[in-house]
Amino acid sequence: MEILGYVAALTIGISLGLIGGGGSILAVPVMVYLFGVQPLLATSYSLFIVGSTSFVGAFSSFRKGLVSLKTALLFGSSSIVTVFVTRRLIIPLVPENILTLGSFVLTESILIMLLFAILMLFASISMIRSKKDSETEPPQSKQKIQPFKLILFGVGVGIVTGFLGAGGGFLLIPTLVLLVGLPMKEAIGTSLFIIALNSLIGFAGDIGHFSLDWFLLLTITAIATAGVFIGGWIGKKIDGDKLKKGFGWFVLVMGLYIILSQVFFP
Repeated sequence: MEILGYVAALTIGISLGLIGGGGSILAVPVMVYLFGVQPLLATSYSLFIVGSTSFVGAFSSFRKGLVSLKTALLFGSSSIVTVFVTRRLIIPLVPENILTLGSFVLTESILIMLLFAILMLFASISMIRSKKDSETEPPQSKQKIQPFKLILFGVGVGIVTGFLGAGGGFLLIPTLVLLVGLPMKEAIGTSLFIIALNSLIGFAGDIGHFSLDWFLLLTITAIATAGVFIGGWIGKKIDGDKLKKGFGWFVLVMGLYIILSQVFFP
């Protein structure tokens, strides 16, 4: 199973390098099902893996002038605070057993996996949708930045990242394109930078709360980081939109599998 897990880690990086998101949605399931990590701890591992790999992708985009620092810092100011507060103060307060319905006990682990599966379903739909529907380029001139809306969306993405350890690229990219008016390539680069900030700050909020297997964590991160460069290379050779849709269908199946396994075989 570990070998399959390392292959999946490579896929996480390839997706981030190819389409600027999506791969992070696999980090938690990979850690839980292929490496046997407890779900809450897996969200912490995911933050480090996603943050590190996204930073590499963001740095590459920054060198090409495809990161809007003003937008990233404005958006990130609210999302970073939200992520840190969620991981440092709220997550430790979640009880182990949340709800009991007859013989079914909704535990913290089951809730996290169910919420993550729902997130996967939304992410898969975002990836499966046609390019015309989901990646429509804004007008040539950028729209005026709306600070209040950016901060509000930042809080929303921060909550998702904080609770589930996912980067939220499928939420960020449409927001940056439609709300801010960034061109697609710049939206992807800016999204990676925001994801890196959110994830690494969120991971910092976990320090002292978990006992981490650093060897496993750094190994997975290194493999995923290599995947970022592979994804960038593939993107120059193959139609990324077709790959994105195929990956979306895979994420959809995985999300449905998680829901069924958690509800019927917890």
